[in-house]
Amino acid sequence: MNQKFQAAITQKDDVCYVKLSGVIDEDNNLTTLVDQIPAGTAVINVGEVERINSCGVRDWVNWLGKIEKNNASVVLVECSPAIVAQINLVHNFTGGGAVKSFFAPYFCPACDLEKVLLIETAEMSGQASPTAPTCRCDECDGPMDFDDMEESYFAFLANTKKIVTDARVDSVINEFTPTDGDKKLRPRSNPGNAPTAKTPSSSPGPNAPLPSIPSLPTMGGSRPGSSPGANGFGSSSTASGVRSSAAAALAELEARRNATSPVPLAPSGRSNVAWFIVAAVLLIATALLGYVLFARK
Repeated sequence: MNQKFQAAITQKDDVCYVKLSGVIDEDNNLTTLVDQIPAGTAVINVGEVERINSCGVRDWVNWLGKIEKNNASVVLVECSPAIVAQINLVHNFTGGGAVKSFFAPYFCPACDLEKVLLIETAEMSGQASPTAPTCRCDECDGPMDFDDMEESYFAFLANTKKIVTDARVDSVINEFTPTDGDKKLRPRSNPGNAPTAKTPSSSPGPNAPLPSIPSLPTMGGSRPGSSPGANGFGSSSTASGVRSSAAAALAELEARRNATSPVPLAPSGRSNVAWFIVAAVLLIATALLGYVLFARK
C-alpha cells in the first residue's frame, strides 16, 4: 500500500464516491477536496487508509464539517482498523455521517497469517455485546482469532446511526467496490508474517548443517499411509522408497564430509620407505667420497 496520501473522486448521478488511501497526516490534501464534493450523498471509502495521526484527525474533522455544510450526507464504507480506532476515540470523528461497513482484523495462529474481514454495520446493530463473526483461514481452513478486544473494537456500534437502505448508494458501492455478494477478505497491510520457504543452496559451505537421515520403518508397524506386509513392515514400495532416501542422504553426507575434511597426510608406511631411501643414498654418497679421498693417497 502506498504510504502517500491519495484521493480519487467519481461522480455518478447525485452520489459522489470518494476513495482515500495512504496516510492521513499533516501533509494531507483534504482541504482541496471540499469544492470537488457537491451536495448529495458522499460515499467515502477509507479501506486503504493505514494510518492517521493527530494532525490528520484534526484536518479530517474539519473537512467533514465543511462538506456537510455544503449539504453533503456522509457515508463511510470499508473503514480500516486505523479508522475504526479513531472512531472509538474521537466522538465527532464521523461528523453527522454514518458507518456502513468496516474491516475487522483476524489472525491465524496455525499459519501465522493476518486477514481483515469486511462487516456490514447493519448486521451487528442491536447486539448488546457485539461479538466478532466467524472467519476461517484461507490456508488451513481453520477458525481465525479476532486480533483485537471485541468490547473496545466494536464500541462505536452503540453510537452509530442506523443506515436506511438506499438502492442508489448500494449500486454505487457495488460498482466501484464489488464483492460478488460475499464478505470481503484480504491480507493486512503487512502480510510479511507469513512464513516463507527457504531455498537450499546448491553449494553448501563448510559450516552448513549435515543432512538428517530419514528413519526406517520399525518392526511390528508400518508408516502412515503404507499398507503393512506379511513381515510387519510397510509395503515393498514404501520400504524401497525409504531405503532410496536413506541411501541418497548417506551419499550426500559422505560427499560433504569429504569436501569439508582436510587433505589426508601420506600413509606412515610410505613415509618410512622414503626415509630409508634417503638414508641409503646418503650412505652411498659418503662411501664414494671416502673411496675417492683414500684412493688418491
